Amino acid sequence: MSNLDVLLLDDEPIVGKRLKPALAKVGCEVEVFQNPVEALKRIDEKDFDIVVTDISMAEVDGMQVLEQVVAKNNATKVIMITGFAMMSLAREAMEKGAFDFIAKPFKPDDLRAIIARAAEALGKPIAFEAGESA
Repeated sequence: MSNLDVLLLDDEPIVGKRLKPALAKVGCEVEVFQNPVEALKRIDEKDFDIVVTDISMAEVDGMQVLEQVVAKNNATKVIMITGFAMMSLAREAMEKGAFDFIAKPFKPDDLRAIIARAAEALGKPIAFEAGESA
């Protein structure tokens, strides 16, 4: 099983706590950040396969994270988390190069399904059983 390097950025600690084990289960190496500035520093140091970022955070928003990731390595798949069903923002993110987006609240399986699609797109498929594969 290929390991995927995933960076997960959400300013709510519970999100990382719930999602890290769920993603590790399907073979992802997950680094969790609550502080977008620290996450951006890490993105500078390392190429991640997938970056999952909340859109609305204090200092730096998810759009800025998306722009930095795309500028650094456009092979990285960026998945945006939005807590407000802001479809216009999600569409804007897609136009700027996001792979997909997911609206809160969501189940770990919902995110795993998107990560499985991103892994497939990267040519690094992961084993994921729940639901139908796209």
